[in-house]
Amino acid sequence: MASFSMEDFVGNGALKKLLPKLLEEGWDDVPTLKIMSSEDMDAIKMTRQQKDALEIRSYLHDRSLMQYGDKLEASGKCLPELLGLSTTYLSSQFGIKRGHIARFTDRTNACMTDPLPASYNYLPSRRNSMTNSDSRNNNTKFGNELSSEADLKIEDDGHVFKGIVAAAPAEPRVCGCVEPPPVIDSVAPYSAIENISIQKLTPEYKIGMERLVKTKAPPMKASELWREKPAVLLCIRRPGCIMCRAEAHQLYAKKPIFDALGVQLFAVLHEHIEAEVKDFWPQYWGGVMLYDKGLEFFKAHGGGKLLKEKFISGFLFNPRAIANYKRAKKMGLEQNFKGEGEIKGGLFIVGRGRSGIAYQFIERNFGDWAPLAEIIEICTRLQNQQQSQVVTLETSQEYE
Repeated sequence: MASFSMEDFVGNGALKKLLPKLLEEGWDDVPTLKIMSSEDMDAIKMTRQQKDALEIRSYLHDRSLMQYGDKLEASGKCLPELLGLSTTYLSSQFGIKRGHIARFTDRTNACMTDPLPASYNYLPSRRNSMTNSDSRNNNTKFGNELSSEADLKIEDDGHVFKGIVAAAPAEPRVCGCVEPPPVIDSVAPYSAIENISIQKLTPEYKIGMERLVKTKAPPMKASELWREKPAVLLCIRRPGCIMCRAEAHQLYAKKPIFDALGVQLFAVLHEHIEAEVKDFWPQYWGGVMLYDKGLEFFKAHGGGKLLKEKFISGFLFNPRAIANYKRAKKMGLEQNFKGEGEIKGGLFIVGRGRSGIAYQFIERNFGDWAPLAEIIEICTRLQNQQQSQVVTLETSQEYE
């Protein structure tokens, strides 16, 4: 399992005694630690053993094989040596299951189910990325999953784009006998979300912090979340669902990119079951978790009403939903069936202040999620737009 808990990630190996130093230097969450460069390692005087341990554990984390971390690290072998071992040796010496060995030895196939385009050679070093955000353009295009556009202007010519709504395609079910539910074809108005009352259930995860907020946080207006920085809000249908866990996991794994772009990550629940929150955070999601008691974010995805579907028609009779389940299953995640699971979710990207909803993705089929490249493209455009505004303001002040 690929938990985002730092304690689970370092295990009982060479990195464990390094935790205080990692915390001091700002390497305090798993996604950020995994992008550490050789220069960064040397800066905090990591030993060869610790460097090898980080390489092994990052590799295992990408493949949801962290249960073998302690044994593989204790062997004293580096990752290339481990990858060169025979199937029989890996099985007999380290207890790796036969089915997991194929995943371990496949160097090209990490459990990233929605990879970024090759053009995104992003964040070579935290030292550089956190201070000099990469605001370059890329050529990512919105594919066939795009449902409609709403005054979309994302060229670098000073125009402001007002939002885009997307959803996966609808497919015939049971030879066309079952119609897929309709989805809205225009982005939700900003007024539908700005005054939503939400409650923080967890903080952003860091090393050594309490598993949950001890004192109950008071309700707050949603607009306070993005007052200073843009925000991605992942509306989760059910935290025990394997497809929801997979979506959250693959999104939060790219946290360093969103940090560099100045974008916050939030997960929104419509149901507060404390045991489910504990199981979900920080194992599958290390960001802030919010409780939307009135289900208002979820209603916004349905044009003012909840987008719901029954299990039989929405899953058993839906080949796309079944494909989504198989995609999530490959990540080796656990699941349960606690809580309400028929209310569909989605994702919002909201600009800073009152600039509005820049992007909305609707979970048309159970397990649909917004493509990572699409999310990062929108966030990059938001950053470029913000930087252009700053330059314009500074230029105008120079001429005054």
